[in-house]
Amino acid sequence: MSAVRWLFASEPGATNGLLPRWIFLRALGLIYYSAFFSLVFQIKGLIGPQGILPAGEYLHAVTGQFGRVGYWYAPTLLWLSSGRHMLTAICWVGMIASLLLVLDLWPRGMLAICFACFLSFVSAAQDFSGYQSDGMLLEAGFISLFCAPGGFRPRLGEASPPSRASWFLLLWECFRIYFESGVAKIMGGDPQWRNFTALDEYYQNGPLPTWIGWYMQHGPHWFHAATSFGTLALELGLVWMMFLPRRFRMVCFCIVTPWQIGIILSANYTFLNYLVLALGFLLLDDKLLERFVPERWKRSEGRAESDGKGSQAKEQPAGLDLPLQETLQDRKFLGALEVKREASSERHWQPALHKQWAALTLAMMAMMLSWIFYATAVEMIWMVKPLELPTTPVSALEPFRIANRYGLFAIMTRGRYEIEFQGSDDGQKWLVYPFRFKPQDPAKAPGIYAPYQPRFDWNLWFASLSTWREEPIVPRTEQALLRGSGDVLQLFAGNPFPKAPPRQVRAMLWQYWFAEPEEKRATGRWWRREQLGLYAPTLEREADGRIVVLQWPQMVEPRE
Repeated sequence: MSAVRWLFASEPGATNGLLPRWIFLRALGLIYYSAFFSLVFQIKGLIGPQGILPAGEYLHAVTGQFGRVGYWYAPTLLWLSSGRHMLTAICWVGMIASLLLVLDLWPRGMLAICFACFLSFVSAAQDFSGYQSDGMLLEAGFISLFCAPGGFRPRLGEASPPSRASWFLLLWECFRIYFESGVAKIMGGDPQWRNFTALDEYYQNGPLPTWIGWYMQHGPHWFHAATSFGTLALELGLVWMMFLPRRFRMVCFCIVTPWQIGIILSANYTFLNYLVLALGFLLLDDKLLERFVPERWKRSEGRAESDGKGSQAKEQPAGLDLPLQETLQDRKFLGALEVKREASSERHWQPALHKQWAALTLAMMAMMLSWIFYATAVEMIWMVKPLELPTTPVSALEPFRIANRYGLFAIMTRGRYEIEFQGSDDGQKWLVYPFRFKPQDPAKAPGIYAPYQPRFDWNLWFASLSTWREEPIVPRTEQALLRGSGDVLQLFAGNPFPKAPPRQVRAMLWQYWFAEPEEKRATGRWWRREQLGLYAPTLEREADGRIVVLQWPQMVEPRE
């Protein structure tokens, strides 16, 4: 039992890890806020009743297949209602809770609300929540429930320091994001990583490039080869320093932090890199961070010691400095008084109930954190060798996305393709639906949007690498545009048919390349592009409202 308490219980009086935890929880609150803030403008168009993939239809299909067990497979508050008001409510409640977390008001409660709201979206969003970043946030948010201090306004939380197990699991997640990504690159068999050419076109072909990425793309080959080697060296080797003594952890922090900042500037991976950046602060300690924080934020250790001594002095029996005879008399009196107090306390059930509740909480925490560690460790082992280990503890946690396997950029894309929606009233003149974030206009510089997450634009990048039969969001978007769905139109930067929906809608496929520096200087264009043809069926809305296929796309070569 003592080992369990040492590992899982918070030890009052522990003096290290308070400042890193305070910084991490504030950063986690901001990341949660960015996730909910981006959703509030998109969620109705994504999974609303008039959206692309309505959550109500999905949940109905889940219950049709699994019955009541479907509540476990899709843990979401949207079972209560999947209407527009409920979708908006979980976003606003999540935003408010995340801001209160940043303001250090009841951290554990706010973390629980953020987790429940974000999980409610992820569990019902289908293709719009298949990102590793969503699992990273849910895993970090759930473990933080056990790491956060108790109380309504805990400040640094000296009374409830983080437990060793919760702290380790957060570092364990940070380590796995790096290490499992490195393993995936090697085990995936992509020759680009073995030849150190993986980043030669990386900045161009990612989901949402930035203008800084344009300049980095045109760097010399030795730069791309060096960053490819550095990526593998960091993910497979250097991250092991996270578990070494203090000086090695400091060095590791000084390596991974600028690395993540470079990724943030060169590509838009939503809140993913911000979360990894925040997890990196757990490598630091109070001794280092106290040099950089205002004096009033520091723990007054001397005062705490003096207060402790003072309280001990008050607990000393009065009269210890009196003659021996008086002291013995006082001790007899105090001893009799203590016996009376013990007899009185035995008649009260509160202390016993509090002790039992504390033991139950400790047992639940130990079980939950051990469960997560087992599931994540087994997932990592299976990446290297498929050993026969119990799978039920792993699969049971899958719906909650709190024990994940990671593997970023195991296979590099070899081309950039973009899907563009066009509408027409006569089949001759086609007007383009402009995107908010995706590359489209060759003369427009790619922006920096992260941590904002445009899920519609992001998913279309994945869809462009596949076929329309495997990506239902494309034909469903065409149908929504023919119906004139206002929620779906909000996902675009504008509506070329403000008076009435078009009669026909099609999705065209383009291939994009970064413009060469000479071309950019001459024309001002950041991109050059080539139209490849029809991506999905051209749909037409007939007079009676029925939607029919007007033209089928031709077979195109596989894209990767």
